[in-house]
Amino acid sequence: MRIFIGLFLFVLFLGCKKTIIPLKTNSKNYYAEIVDTKSREIRFQERKEFSTPQNVSASNKFDGARLNNFSPINDSTFLVESYPENEPINPSPWYSFKIWSNTPKKIYLVFDYGKSKHRYLPKISADGKGWVKIDSSALGKYENKEILRLNISSDTTWVSAQELFTAKELNNWLDELKAENDNINIGNAGLSTQKRDIKYFEISEKSNKKKNLIVLFSRQHPPEVTGQFALKAFIDGLLVPSETKSSFFEKYNVLVFPMLNPDGVALGHWRHNVGGIDLNRDWALYNQPETRAINDFVNNYIKSTKNRVVMGIDFHSTFDDVYYTNLSDSISVLPNFTNTWLKSIQDGLIGYKPKIAPSKLGQPVSKNWFFVNFNAVGITYEIGDDTPRDFIEEKGKLSAMKMMEILLK
Repeated sequence: MRIFIGLFLFVLFLGCKKTIIPLKTNSKNYYAEIVDTKSREIRFQERKEFSTPQNVSASNKFDGARLNNFSPINDSTFLVESYPENEPINPSPWYSFKIWSNTPKKIYLVFDYGKSKHRYLPKISADGKGWVKIDSSALGKYENKEILRLNISSDTTWVSAQELFTAKELNNWLDELKAENDNINIGNAGLSTQKRDIKYFEISEKSNKKKNLIVLFSRQHPPEVTGQFALKAFIDGLLVPSETKSSFFEKYNVLVFPMLNPDGVALGHWRHNVGGIDLNRDWALYNQPETRAINDFVNNYIKSTKNRVVMGIDFHSTFDDVYYTNLSDSISVLPNFTNTWLKSIQDGLIGYKPKIAPSKLGQPVSKNWFFVNFNAVGITYEIGDDTPRDFIEEKGKLSAMKMMEILLK
């Protein structure tokens, strides 16, 4: 039998153009394709304040900013340049900057992303905290590029592709969670390439020993802020006081890694970490310190607590709400969970029908990592860029509550 399997994999290797490397794991499953995740060079933006003869200035001197260059086209029109950290890259053109003028004036901002097209509808803020989405009527075209009409003054206006949620906002949230809940433990799972903390927190009642474990990820890709909001809402749902919550945490622990790519977030990257790699392709070789830290931490955690990983959910953003699931979930430790859970979410939200995209085990992305290493259900929970924030909150809370109910049955 072993000879037959070996011959089959050898033939499969020869017959495919892409690199096929069988990886034997605890669950005896194999990834179909291994991605080269060795570090590649990136280009760093220069942190500076940009001044113009028109007395309009802009700055990228804050965490989460992306502004490679700012220059006048004419007295009222200015070019905003944002380029990716390296290429090839899945284009999610991020921009975030402050802008002001010596005197009040109406200006026009033309966005240039090099080879990539505009994706995110601008948000503006007076303080970097409260954000308002730009009315689409303020957007137009200028030589096939997006142009934004904006009124500015000596007071700083923040312009960003999405709301900012950096390490500062994360730490404030974690402080609030800790202050309001006595069953949360917060710590560092490791360090990023630039030695930033990779935060984790554990939700556990009484003892954390010999329980089932659910693992949650977010922000592998820096611009995917709505995925971060979905994770926050999901945590809110887990922590609503109820008999269900009490019963659930008698049997389950939840381990959360809310910002896997802190360097990319701080530097305003489009997708990659400082190693120039999409972290969500490095869940087999662990060439990057972020994935290596999480893999080591989770494995050490389950060894010390004698927990069993039964599910992993990775929160992301894309153009529309979608759930990426594994066809292999049917032979996971929770074989009927995925369909039951998604049906319960649909039933709980009037007029909502979830988009579900199952796939075979392919590249080493997180949802496959959960199944391959732990035989656990793996789900990528994607939220649309422009999904209403109140709906993200509603769906996130409901999703967590329904998960607890189903797992207790």
